[in-house]
Amino acid sequence: MNRIIISISILIICSACESFLDTQDYTKKNTGNFPRSEEDAGQMLAGIYSTLNTNAFDPFIGAELASDDRLGGAGLGQLYWRAMDRLMNYGEVLFHAFWTTKYNGIYRANLALETLDNVTDWSSEENKNQLLGEVYYLRAFFYFELAQWFGEVPLVKSSVPVNLPKAPATELYAFIASDLQQAIRLMSNKPYTAFLSGHATRWAAEALMARVFLFYTGYYHTAALPLDEGGQIEKSQVVAWLEDCMNNSGHGLVDDFHNLWYYTNEFTAKDYAWVSDNGWNWAGDLNEEFLFVVKHTNYGEWDVIPGPGYSFSNVTHFGLRMPNGYESTFPYGEGDGCGPVSPLMVQEWVAAEPNDIRRKASILNVAEELDGYIVPLDQMEETGYWQRKFIPVNAYDEDGEVVNASWFTGAPRNDMWLDKTQDKPVIRFADVLLMHSELTESPTGIDRVRTRVGLTPLGAYSLDALKRERRWELAFEGARWFDLMRWGDAPEMLEKQAGLPVKNGGEATTLTEYGGGYRARYEQTGGFWPIPFDEVALSGGVLLQNKGWGSADSEYTGL
Repeated sequence: MNRIIISISILIICSACESFLDTQDYTKKNTGNFPRSEEDAGQMLAGIYSTLNTNAFDPFIGAELASDDRLGGAGLGQLYWRAMDRLMNYGEVLFHAFWTTKYNGIYRANLALETLDNVTDWSSEENKNQLLGEVYYLRAFFYFELAQWFGEVPLVKSSVPVNLPKAPATELYAFIASDLQQAIRLMSNKPYTAFLSGHATRWAAEALMARVFLFYTGYYHTAALPLDEGGQIEKSQVVAWLEDCMNNSGHGLVDDFHNLWYYTNEFTAKDYAWVSDNGWNWAGDLNEEFLFVVKHTNYGEWDVIPGPGYSFSNVTHFGLRMPNGYESTFPYGEGDGCGPVSPLMVQEWVAAEPNDIRRKASILNVAEELDGYIVPLDQMEETGYWQRKFIPVNAYDEDGEVVNASWFTGAPRNDMWLDKTQDKPVIRFADVLLMHSELTESPTGIDRVRTRVGLTPLGAYSLDALKRERRWELAFEGARWFDLMRWGDAPEMLEKQAGLPVKNGGEATTLTEYGGGYRARYEQTGGFWPIPFDEVALSGGVLLQNKGWGSADSEYTGL
């Protein structure tokens, strides 16, 4: 039976799973006549990539708030951010859009793999294999995001609609590993500069395989990663893939750590003395250190497709809460005020590495740097510390007005929500080096990362040193939560947040626990989040809710 393929634009996320996205009208296309050409295949691939974007409630922001490095914060009435910090739900299905978008991407990947053999005009076998490899990579990436966030989820292997229960973790990760193995085998071994920014590469697949291996073997206490067809992937193979990436990819570390972050862009730098005096210059979204990024655009709109999800809206969620965000706090812009940095994290960083330049490069101390900063009357869990890797960044226009820095790169309007154009890095080369050190129990990768920021090489490996290095180097990039889960450190580290000093509405107080406390909530849930409640209901009892969710104890009731 042929299924109709509806396409409107490569920028559109459609709600129907049977939708593919391109720039032509294919409302009369179906799987009997599409795809037929290499151009068709490229349009199908673009449709899969478009599902990488999920607005607001996704693992990037959720993992940041849930970790021990950041608090929920935000305004008095925005309880969902503080609920995520405490591993609790607040009255709505927080991750429904994430769930449906990822399964939409999986559907599109499945349909592509089922129909791409219909294409007869490939320009080369290399191009065909590269495209197929990207499809396998994306399907694995979507499933890994779901598996890290929800634990066991339905494993849908075809485009035929089915009502499935959760697959065991062993089966789910075997499927992910097999897809990544295929992606590595198929994709080109050319250096990264041969590829367009935002596309998956062999090198990204090798790095993602290492990330999957470390999470699965750590969280589920096993030595190897299973494969769908039988057999398993051993640590030695993962190390070999990482070394292939390190030696042959063309990727490396950007010379100066500061240049990775958007506050060093040229339009801001001319009026930002800290940046201009040091001669820092943003390396851009397409640089040697980023192996894989989620692309964003400044052409999102609220009421029309593609919607706000196509800007990096999490950046605005992390922005300074009004009345801050303009000239008084230049260059840092306004937003929700969620994700204040834990003061304990700052203290532990100072104690561990007092001379680490990454701390100031990553954390904004408003008391020291922003004379005009005002604690908003409705700001909750204010600590005085904000991360600045992903925060709204402003510049001055020709009239001396404060605007989003993206205004100078073609933004159609100056909008605090829709003009966050910087890409979201998923995997950096620094992470590759640190994963290699962890797997080989060698200081080599750690020392390369430390040398970049002027710190003394360790000279010897220890797991504790590796943990600290990952925490400082990858701070606020969505890695910490999953590291705590796989190391088994989450209960102890999360419990330290209870009683931290904060300001609610400008009044000094301490951080309050709910639902039995941070440790209790982690132990009740295993660190996984609720499957959207409507998905459970629609399954008619086939899909079971994750443990620790669905009861009154899991609902956040605090302020």
